[in-house]
Amino acid sequence: MKQCIRFTAFMVCLLVAPALADNPKVYPVGSLKPVDSVLKVKVGDPAPDFELPALKGGTVRLSDFKGKKNVVLSFVPAAWTPVCSDQWPGYNLAMELFDQSNAKLIGISVDNTPTQYAWTKEMGGIEFTILSDFWPHGAVADTYGLLRSSGEAERALIIIDMKGIIRYIDVHDINLRPDLGILIGELQKLNQQD
Repeated sequence: MKQCIRFTAFMVCLLVAPALADNPKVYPVGSLKPVDSVLKVKVGDPAPDFELPALKGGTVRLSDFKGKKNVVLSFVPAAWTPVCSDQWPGYNLAMELFDQSNAKLIGISVDNTPTQYAWTKEMGGIEFTILSDFWPHGAVADTYGLLRSSGEAERALIIIDMKGIIRYIDVHDINLRPDLGILIGELQKLNQQD
């Protein structure tokens, strides 16, 4: 049953994402590389702590994982956008790989919780933690230097080790899905060093 749900979510993404991409009124496409955000963190820095509301209720604080888990922060620009609607459901299929790397995957968008709820439900559900960086708008994305002046976050992946140190940063073209193999490879390298 679980495999069927995952396959259904994957198929929804394959069908919905191209439809959104073909409609410039829904989401403009084109060259959308980082434009005016400037990273405020670098590999080797302590990760700035934050506390955000979680889609499943309550709040999540980054420092809660210190000494317990590696953390992967997946920032995406906004709900209902084509690549985001493909990227996050793809992670559902790879949760075992994150578990094997003792990593907690956390998705962050600048959308409010009701929007995130509707979006993730439409995608068939997301198995990892989703946090809302809606208010103050994009404050966490801005702290990391990932907030565009247009209000969306950059598409970015940040790996934080169990000591709370940033070990990997990938700020990606908004229109391209980051390579999952590279991300898992970076997590595996991290575990080999510990």
